[in-house]
Amino acid sequence: MMFLPQLRGELHKLFARKRTYIGYVVFLVFEALLLTLWVQVGRDQFEALAKRNFVPVDLLSSSLTATYWIMGFSMFLLGSIYFALVAGDIVAKETEDGNMRMVLSRPVSRLRILVLKYCAVIIYTITFVIFVGVTGYSMAVFAMGSEGGLFIWNPDMQILAIYPDRDEAFWRLFLGACLMGVSMCVVSSLGFFFSCLKIKPAAASVMALSVFFIDFVLQNIPFLVNYKHVFITYRMGNWVYVLQEQIPWARITESYSILMGLNITLFTIGWMAFQSRDFKT
Repeated sequence: MMFLPQLRGELHKLFARKRTYIGYVVFLVFEALLLTLWVQVGRDQFEALAKRNFVPVDLLSSSLTATYWIMGFSMFLLGSIYFALVAGDIVAKETEDGNMRMVLSRPVSRLRILVLKYCAVIIYTITFVIFVGVTGYSMAVFAMGSEGGLFIWNPDMQILAIYPDRDEAFWRLFLGACLMGVSMCVVSSLGFFFSCLKIKPAAASVMALSVFFIDFVLQNIPFLVNYKHVFITYRMGNWVYVLQEQIPWARITESYSILMGLNITLFTIGWMAFQSRDFKT
């Protein structure tokens, strides 16, 4: 019965730190900058691209398409920095400040403490992605209007889809944002795992980002193209399949089962490492 009040306490501590809001501010600036460039510089290029591919201009230059670009082309490389920063900080920072010794002096298990902190990190990750989608869409509507459908082109995943119906396009994009949030939980799980070890908060964040970017770079090496399916970042990118006209649910289920298994494994190993640590000396 005390789990939800304790979770609210963890979320309060999480959002009381100023560094938690760095990602929000950066993405707001990024969205405003990208939409300004889109309207002032990119409009002619999108019109030319639409004519070459016989696609209506209002699909390429619409608020929903702009939101897809904002999320799809920025969250993996830019958002991962802030997820790793927050997750790498949540356990290691309290240990460094000495707060963990006071917390462990109370009659509460270490597993419960880690579950609460991990849940807080996961909530932050998913809500952050949805926040980016909502603010990006709001800015796009303000800059470009609410008319137009959705045009999806992802050569890496071999997806080309057109949604002239705005209602269907909106819900497809919202579902994609939710799945993207679940995908980005892998970065948060990496940061949380390293935060459970006996290292500094900054080192935990850097290690999480290092593992993530190494996987991303290896996935994009040309001679490894036939082995993309073994890389975690490729599986994380499978959220885009909900934007395909015929959704391959079997492929999506397989990828997210692997990602969930990885998250559970990282949490378990982190808990075992945290359980063996000595906070008395």
